[in-house]
Amino acid sequence: MIDFILWVLQNIALAPYHLFVALTNPGAWLDWANPEAVMRFIYYGASVELFFVAFTTFLIITALGMAWKRDILWWGVRILEGFANVVGRTAAWAGLIMVLIQVMIVFLQRIFRVSGIELGPLGIALSMDLSWWAEGLKFWNALVVTLCVAYTFVQGGHVRVDLVYSAVKFRTKKVIDMVGCLIFMMPAIVITYLYAWFFMWRHLMTPSVTSTSELDRMLMQSRIFRWNVETIGFSPNGFNAYFLFKVLIVLFCVMVFLQAIAFFWRSYLEWLEGEASEGKYLDRDKLGDEAEELEHAIHSGST
Repeated sequence: MIDFILWVLQNIALAPYHLFVALTNPGAWLDWANPEAVMRFIYYGASVELFFVAFTTFLIITALGMAWKRDILWWGVRILEGFANVVGRTAAWAGLIMVLIQVMIVFLQRIFRVSGIELGPLGIALSMDLSWWAEGLKFWNALVVTLCVAYTFVQGGHVRVDLVYSAVKFRTKKVIDMVGCLIFMMPAIVITYLYAWFFMWRHLMTPSVTSTSELDRMLMQSRIFRWNVETIGFSPNGFNAYFLFKVLIVLFCVMVFLQAIAFFWRSYLEWLEGEASEGKYLDRDKLGDEAEELEHAIHSGST
């Protein structure tokens, strides 16, 4: 246990140095014309060093907000929740696009007996079989699921069933929220990101890399590096950009991790300031009086 604590403290102490080295040597991991730089980017993208840079940044901002000025944390909450809202509200339009494409497919296939759709804005023609558009509906659905998850969290739209939470006092709820962020939400999403990161890259390039690959071995593998973006669909004329789903999984992890930080800070600040601060700076969508009454009734029934 002591060795583990020393290892954590050592990595926290080295985090500023690792960040400084990365920022002052961008060509070592951003010059993708060099296969070794790509391999470094892949390795450090899910490395212990990156984790402790993020973790140390979180600790420093949290400590400053707790010990010096709590407005630092409120600004952090507003920025992260605002980011989640902007991304979510933008990605939510994918739901409308999905519906329109589905209606278009039904009309063209069942009524007009058309086998493909050709779009040519600005003289650029995109001609795809109807099966490509039909399978592509899963991509638009994935956009909503992965990029709107943090937005839905901010909006209080996730379903929750509890036996204890609704019956305890306000400050106890905030303690439960903080503990849940640190023990469940953050570790779970970090582990998911770790595997999602390498899972994504295995469908973008060769040779294959894993979460257990060492940097030296990956640099040796860079000699045979080549891009190999996954473009194989489930059917001959079906959707052939399934690598985008892997990218969305990584983005999902990033969005949830940032929301976990924002939720921890909000829970701490509301615990500190009391019930008067509940919902402070919270930007939630307005549904109209009747819709909000219905939503309130549904949430009241679920608790």
